[in-house]
Amino acid sequence: MNEQRRSGHTVTRFTAHLVRVTKYRYPVLKGDIKQRCQELLIQLCDTEDVQILKGVVSKDHVHMHIEYPPKLSISDLVKRMKGRTSRMLQMEYPELKRRYWGRHFWAIGYGGWSTGNITEEMVQEYLEHHRNPSNKDTGNMIIE
Repeated sequence: MNEQRRSGHTVTRFTAHLVRVTKYRYPVLKGDIKQRCQELLIQLCDTEDVQILKGVVSKDHVHMHIEYPPKLSISDLVKRMKGRTSRMLQMEYPELKRRYWGRHFWAIGYGGWSTGNITEEMVQEYLEHHRNPSNKDTGNMIIE
């Protein structure tokens, strides 16, 4: 999806790269468990209006490049992803429940990086273009 989200008063395109690892990096995301984890993540993203641009479920971690609506915070989204997948996978696969006796399937925390189609240099050039130091009455605020 290269299009921007449009609503009544906003135009956005928020994208992020998210990484979650299994607790103790146990290589449990294989076979049916891997497939089910992928299905659960797709279902949750559909429910939350999140588009998966690309995703990989490896044996001990998950990478996802997503596009998400402005109403969502990444931390809340990751919390829902980790909670729902952990709960459902442990209910459906008793061997996971035995391995993760404390009911924590995912490691604490996650990796998250914003992504986009412009660089920091492009933003700096844009801001410099709008900064007009010779004309003090432009109404532009300079923050440095």
